[in-house]
Amino acid sequence: MTAASTSPSLIRIFCRFFRLGLTAFGGPAMVPYIRTMAVDREQWLDEDSFRLGISLTQLLPGATAMQVAAYVGLRARGGPGALAAYLGFSLPAFLLMLGLSALYFSARNVKAVTAAFQGMQLVIVALILHAALNFARQYLDSLSARLLACLAGVWLGLRGNPILAMAVVCFLAVILLKDEQGGRPLHHAGTDTKPLKFAGLLLAGLAVFMGALYLTDPRLFDLGLLMIKIDCFAFGGGYVSVPLMLHEVVEVRHWLTGSQFMDGIALGQITPGPIVMTGAFLGYALAGAVGALVAAVTVFSPSLIFLCAATPFADRLTSSSLARRVLKGSLISLVGLMAAVAFRFGMSVQWDAPEAVFTLLAFAALRLGVDVLWVVLAGAAVSTLLF
Repeated sequence: MTAASTSPSLIRIFCRFFRLGLTAFGGPAMVPYIRTMAVDREQWLDEDSFRLGISLTQLLPGATAMQVAAYVGLRARGGPGALAAYLGFSLPAFLLMLGLSALYFSARNVKAVTAAFQGMQLVIVALILHAALNFARQYLDSLSARLLACLAGVWLGLRGNPILAMAVVCFLAVILLKDEQGGRPLHHAGTDTKPLKFAGLLLAGLAVFMGALYLTDPRLFDLGLLMIKIDCFAFGGGYVSVPLMLHEVVEVRHWLTGSQFMDGIALGQITPGPIVMTGAFLGYALAGAVGALVAAVTVFSPSLIFLCAATPFADRLTSSSLARRVLKGSLISLVGLMAAVAFRFGMSVQWDAPEAVFTLLAFAALRLGVDVLWVVLAGAAVSTLLF
C-alpha cells in the first residue's frame, strides 16, 4: 500500500494535508506540492503510484487536488488515511469560508463592502471567461468538439438543465470523437478490495446522514441532495460546479440572487481550496453554520466514495478508451457551459465605462498569468475607490 517502511499515523496524514490546505490556492496547481510532500519527503508512495493516481482522478468527478490528496491518504493508510487527508486538506478552506460568509451576511449593506463586492463581481466575469478560454484551447481540438461545446452553451443559455446537456454531449462525444488509445497501465494497482469496502461504509454513512436530515429538516435534506448531485457531475474539476449551482440555486430554487451567487464565488477565490466550497456559502445563506456544514459534507462525499471505489480498478479505468472519450465529452461540455455562465453573469452587471475598463484590466491580468487571488483582492480594493 505504501512505499514507506512504516505506515504514517492518521494524525500525521491529517496534519500534513492541513498544512498544505492552508495555502491550497490555484486548485490543480497544488498537485506538485502534494507530490513533493508525499513522494519525495514522506515517501508514502512511489512515483509510478502517484502518476496512476493523477490519471485516475482525472477520470473521476470532484476537485482534482482534493482527489489527489485523498488518493495519497488511501495509498498510505487505506480508507481511514483517505478520510484523514480529505478532511485535513479541506478544513482550512471550510473554516475560512464559514467566517467570511458570516461577515458577508452581517455587513453586506455597508457601503464599502458593497463597493468591494461590486468590483469582485466584475472580476468573476473576467475569471469565468478566462477559464472558458483556457478549457477551449485545451479541449476543443476539432470541429466536432467545437460544435458540441456550442450545443452545451446554447442549451444552458436557453435555461436548459446543464446536467442533461453534459449527458447529451458525452453520449455524442463517444460516437463522434476520434477513438483515443488508453495505453498500457502506468502501475499495477493490485486487487486489494479494502478501498471498495471502505467506499461502501462511506456510502452507508452518507445515506444515514441524509436520512437524518430528511427526518429533521427537509430544507437541509434538499440542500444536501443538491450538493450530492453537483459533486457527482463535477468532472474536470471544480469549475463545472458553477453552471450547475447557477441553474439549481439561482434559477430553479431561488435560494440566492445572481448577485449573491457571484459574491459567493468571489469568496471562494480568496480562500484556499476548490471553488466548489462556494456550496458552504450557499449553506450558510440558508441555515447558518449548520447549513454550511451540511453543504460541505455532502458536496465532497460522493467524489471521495467514487475514488475509493475506483482505486482497485485504476489500471483498467485509466487505460480505457471509452472512459477517456466520456471524460473528454464532459470537458467539452464544460467549455460551452462556462461560456454561457460568463455571458449570463455579464448580463447581470450594470455596465458603464468604468465597469468595462475594470473588467478588461482584470481579464488582461488573468491572461498574463497573475494569480487569481491577487486579481480578486486588488479588484476589491480598487473598487472601494471607484464605485
